[in-house]
Amino acid sequence: MRGAVDYSLYLVTDRGLARGRPIEHVVSAAVEGGVSVVQIREKECGAAEFLALACRLRASLEGAGVPLVVNDRVDVALACGAAGVHVGQEDLPCEVVRRLVGDSMLLGVSVATAGQAAAAERAGADYVSVSPIFLTPTKPDACNAVGLEGLSEIRSAVRLPVVAIGGINAANAPEVMRAGADGVCVVSAIMAAPDPRRAAAELRSAVGTVGRRPRL
Repeated sequence: MRGAVDYSLYLVTDRGLARGRPIEHVVSAAVEGGVSVVQIREKECGAAEFLALACRLRASLEGAGVPLVVNDRVDVALACGAAGVHVGQEDLPCEVVRRLVGDSMLLGVSVATAGQAAAAERAGADYVSVSPIFLTPTKPDACNAVGLEGLSEIRSAVRLPVVAIGGINAANAPEVMRAGADGVCVVSAIMAAPDPRRAAAELRSAVGTVGRRPRL
């Protein structure tokens, strides 16, 4: 799994944006529309609830061949048999997580600078998520946008797949891809959409119109 992941359309969950719909239903529709990776990120869940939800999502995604990545919680990722875990700069260090999860599990790291991305690559990350590209209400603690120029600098600093997140939609996804992203990561653009399947299909189409910039 680690070497065969399609990062082109990466969905992060948020029950608060799901219009009261079960996130399993939103995720299933989004996968039908073209989502290629799903990350469960539910900050308001207790551990038991989070594990139960992660297990349900993993089971529903298995048939579609879409990997489930767990945000922050290494224990939950291991307990539910997820394909991967994703950590931020304030979470357990990447090298520690890699020791805990072994060589078979995907490991993603959130970064905002080329230095952070290079450090994640050295520590064993499989991909980096660059955020926020544009300012977004789903990341209220983010003070400054990385921007397309910052994304391009990070792309040049690593050979890992680079996923871009923050304020991305079908209209601006092509320019994000042209700046060097291997894929776009969205939350509200799909989770809050009246028709998640259609929203995912539009994003997938927008991403697919742009040839990816070669890695150095």
